Amino acid sequence: MDLRVSIASLSLRHPIMLASGILGTTPSMLIKAYNSGASAVITKSLTMSPRDGYPNPVIARVPCGLINAIGLANPGVKNYLDECLEVKDELTRISVIFSIAGFSVNEYVKVAELVTEYGIGKALELNLSCPHVEETRLFSEDPKLTAQVVRAVCDATSLPVFVKVGLTANISEVVESAIKHGASAITAINTIKAMAIDIRAKKPILAAKYGGLSGPAIKPIALRVIYDLYEEFKVPLIGVGGISSWEDVVEFLMAGATAIQVGTIVYKRGLRVFKDLLKGLMNFMHNEGFSSLKDLIGIAH
Repeated sequence: MDLRVSIASLSLRHPIMLASGILGTTPSMLIKAYNSGASAVITKSLTMSPRDGYPNPVIARVPCGLINAIGLANPGVKNYLDECLEVKDELTRISVIFSIAGFSVNEYVKVAELVTEYGIGKALELNLSCPHVEETRLFSEDPKLTAQVVRAVCDATSLPVFVKVGLTANISEVVESAIKHGASAITAINTIKAMAIDIRAKKPILAAKYGGLSGPAIKPIALRVIYDLYEEFKVPLIGVGGISSWEDVVEFLMAGATAIQVGTIVYKRGLRVFKDLLKGLMNFMHNEGFSSLKDLIGIAH
């Protein structure tokens, strides 16, 4: 059974990746996630300077998922890359994708240049859509800003550039702009702006008031976005948003995703979820007579 997929120059053993924001806070956790079954691992979003993010509480559990407002907390790209050097041999043997974020086009470029220079990453994923950091989110709400940052980053790196977009009314325009200016793939979708209120304290649970909703609640929305983008564009799509079961994986592939990412379900069930999802996918393919994963991609159209 052939489960391999390719996205630009990235060849994956199967389509199930670790999403950014989960476990990617340290290089050693990336290695652990890969060894547990992920086909590729994405770092937490890295900015040029270290960021403390928002004060606690930063995560609220809701019946349909999680709402988080981390605020792009990270040690800064240089510190993270220096930590990567300690396990460079192991990291360079696996598919590591660096998620990068910024507050200006120039910051995205500088982060991309540093990641490229260290030679550890296999691709970049531009986080243009963090729903609770307005300066970053604006890059995927205005197609002109999308064009500027994607073009500038693509000019500054030899790595394939994936663009992570959020749920916006003009998502087709944003994706068209990203592809036109050099994106190798589109990751969709980011978490969706949401909130929860503590009725005893009579105030929002999160210190930042608003956060990004992930988990099962957003899966049908993310699936619809992938289906629509597949109809409109030829670039590889990476589906993310509430994928919790092998059936969800199959749905996203049938909708047109070349690969998928999981995050919240890893937070809830741990690293064993990769092997569980893969086993379910393989059983489905065997029972339905599919010998190649590529035959599943987009079959629902």
